[in-house]
Amino acid sequence: MKSAGRHLFARLSALTLAVGLAHSALAAGLSQQQLGEFGGKAELRFATVSNFTAKPELKLTLKNDSSVALPAGKSDWRIYFHSVRKLDAAPEGLTLRHVQGDLHELAPTAGFKGLAVGASLEVPYTASASMVSYTDFMPRAFITQAGLNPVVFANTDTEEVKNFVDPFTKPEQLLRSGGGNADLYAVATAASRYQENLAVNQASAKLDASPKIIPTPLEVKYRKGNVTLDSSWQIRYAGRLTSEAKYFADQLKAAGVTVSSAADHVAATGKVIEVKVDASIEKTEAYNLTIAADKITIVGSDNAGAFYGIQSVLSLLPAQASSSHSLPQLTASDAPRYTWRGMHYDMGRNFHGKDVTLRLIEQMARYKLNKLHLHLTEDEGWRLEIPGLPELTDVGAHRCFDLTEQSCLLTQLGTGPHRNGSGNGYYSTADFIEILKFASARHIDVIPEIDMPGHARAAVKSMEARYQKLLKAGKKAEAEQYLLSDPEDKSQYLTVQSYTDNSINVCLPSTYAFVDKVVYELQQMYRKAGTKLVTFHMGGDETGAGSWTASPACNALFAKGDQGVAGPADLKPYFVSKVAALSAARGLDLAGWEDGLMYDPVNTFNRSQFANKHVLANAWDNIWEWGVADRAYRLANAGYEPILSPATHLYFDHPYEANPEERGYYWATRYTDTAKVFGFMPDNLYANADKTRMGAPIENLEALVGRALPKLEKPENLRGMQGQVWTETIRTGAQMEEMIYPRLVPLAERAWHKAAWEGDKPDVAARNAEWAAFAQQLSAKELPKLAVLGGDFYLPPPGAVIENGKLLANAALPGLTIEFSVDKGASWSVYTGEQAVSTSEVLLRTRLGKAASRVTATAN
Repeated sequence: MKSAGRHLFARLSALTLAVGLAHSALAAGLSQQQLGEFGGKAELRFATVSNFTAKPELKLTLKNDSSVALPAGKSDWRIYFHSVRKLDAAPEGLTLRHVQGDLHELAPTAGFKGLAVGASLEVPYTASASMVSYTDFMPRAFITQAGLNPVVFANTDTEEVKNFVDPFTKPEQLLRSGGGNADLYAVATAASRYQENLAVNQASAKLDASPKIIPTPLEVKYRKGNVTLDSSWQIRYAGRLTSEAKYFADQLKAAGVTVSSAADHVAATGKVIEVKVDASIEKTEAYNLTIAADKITIVGSDNAGAFYGIQSVLSLLPAQASSSHSLPQLTASDAPRYTWRGMHYDMGRNFHGKDVTLRLIEQMARYKLNKLHLHLTEDEGWRLEIPGLPELTDVGAHRCFDLTEQSCLLTQLGTGPHRNGSGNGYYSTADFIEILKFASARHIDVIPEIDMPGHARAAVKSMEARYQKLLKAGKKAEAEQYLLSDPEDKSQYLTVQSYTDNSINVCLPSTYAFVDKVVYELQQMYRKAGTKLVTFHMGGDETGAGSWTASPACNALFAKGDQGVAGPADLKPYFVSKVAALSAARGLDLAGWEDGLMYDPVNTFNRSQFANKHVLANAWDNIWEWGVADRAYRLANAGYEPILSPATHLYFDHPYEANPEERGYYWATRYTDTAKVFGFMPDNLYANADKTRMGAPIENLEALVGRALPKLEKPENLRGMQGQVWTETIRTGAQMEEMIYPRLVPLAERAWHKAAWEGDKPDVAARNAEWAAFAQQLSAKELPKLAVLGGDFYLPPPGAVIENGKLLANAALPGLTIEFSVDKGASWSVYTGEQAVSTSEVLLRTRLGKAASRVTATAN
């Protein structure tokens, strides 16, 4: 081998000299130094060429600005990059191979012509779906070679996606399709925003800007006169409300007002805040509030109701701390619209840390949301320490470049090749217990989701690593105890996220030993936190079609002849019934995503086969023209308890507007801005059908679907509603918060309060007027409060036009500061009104404190 290597090197050197390459690479392989030089200085870029072709056309460009040439012919180097779309190509001299999930490999063949120093290589390829956003492309592409450490291309090692993605400028790049199925959503510009913002700005100019309680109470009467809240006030509370009273005093102190607090057996003199419970108030979580000159009274129907009354008082305070605050005198009688007012947070795809989670809980509490659905596991990560199963976090909580996946999961979603890359990490048991305590003190139930049988690759690979480790130690029985995959399973499938091996094998007894072990450990954590696990969420969505069709374990199960398990179509309900029995035996309710509880778009699993008293279903897939938006009602009518989670309105991983610079996916709808969330009407899901995915107006939903739409026959089964954030494109905590806030606030408004303008046909004028008032409160009070907590949030870029040499600008949230620049961003001025300008391109941004929107330009 050594002599052959020298001969090959000699041939390559001669070839390199002949073609004039200044710095050759070894045909037997690049050195680590050469790999570092190439990855550090060569530039790798991506581009959308056209979405208007049969398959969207893309391009990868590699410009060699390094001092190392890639040799002609077959070599051992490989380039890996992430793509959320399924790709296809036959580039000359290269192979493009799908590895797993979003990871793809470029490798040279014998026909590769080499890449000289200073030269560029273009690799055309096609994608399975359109690419109209910078964040469709993932960072941290890298080059590697067997035996060497991978090196990330330096220009891709960033969250500034424009550093490695070419600009979107042409219609075929900016729009998802042309021709007969054209994308009808116009790309948002400064000019289009200006026109859209006019109505809300004109309405807000006429509104009372004084602080209002958000979410809006069921009944509230603001009276004339204010009350000064300062340190002369005292809190008196019923003994059962000790925790709530402490929270109240702590929050007032954070607002600058220090008050004394004592149980109600201690007499109070002077101004007093009474916090108590009256069980005769019929509704749960309800409260009555009175703010008068020398007394504030909060009476809850239960502890949660008293807590929400406290939040209503706090809602009236400004963001700025002060030793005294002015409160309006008022009376309110309030109760929630729904018992389930939730927020779902996926940290399985990308982990963002405990502090972001605690801040989310605090914000949920402020707006009276009461269910935090934690998506703890995914194909791309397992995010919770489970005692006794260290591989789940040692392997499953980290992504890196290890093709054996014995030390980590295969890198995904722009993490890059290193274990310390973005999105890695997990909650320790101590972290999770702290989170549970923090949430419980704020009357928020934490719903843990362990996603299975699909979306379970992190668990599957972690348990395979455990199996291999114990097998080498001669512990075969222990190795097989929690194994989730059958080594003899030859089933073939490809999931929506391009995985071929992410399904737990539902026919193995060890699968259910694993589930029971995890649920047991979850229960212990809740008990240590002084609370109780009530609902276990088993996921269940998007299981790859074809899973278990060639599994010996499953064939053996079919051969047993057990009733209800005759073939592959029976395996999903079989799995759910087994998990239902395990969770019911532990006194738990069961929850799952809608498609995990259905055979197909119209047929639900038989509810009676599941032992749990309550089986909840997140109804999410409501793309109107696909004809499955009625599954929420089908499930409710079949005895399940749906939670409205529609992707068209409540998926906060979708962009705020139709613009390539916006983060997020757009598979369900082109965008979901804050006003759209505010306008959601949960009482009649079909009434929200406004446009198709491509933007065509929907005049007749039944005609669009082509069949009758079932009515909601059992409205009592509808639990409530929930916002969702999925984090495929969200790698940092700041990015995550910008996607959630401010959309979480109108989510809470709709979950708590039914507006008078809601109906089968909304009163658009009344809705727009209420939205103007709500938007004003967001900019004046709610977002500044989040800023004080240290959180990040999205600010919509301003609208602007130049007319007759004068700049006119406005903001979607009235009251935001608008800044403009006439010198390409070198200096900025505050826009105070109509402004004379001498250039056609003015840069603009909105600002609130230290936070600023992305920059827009009048020339766009």
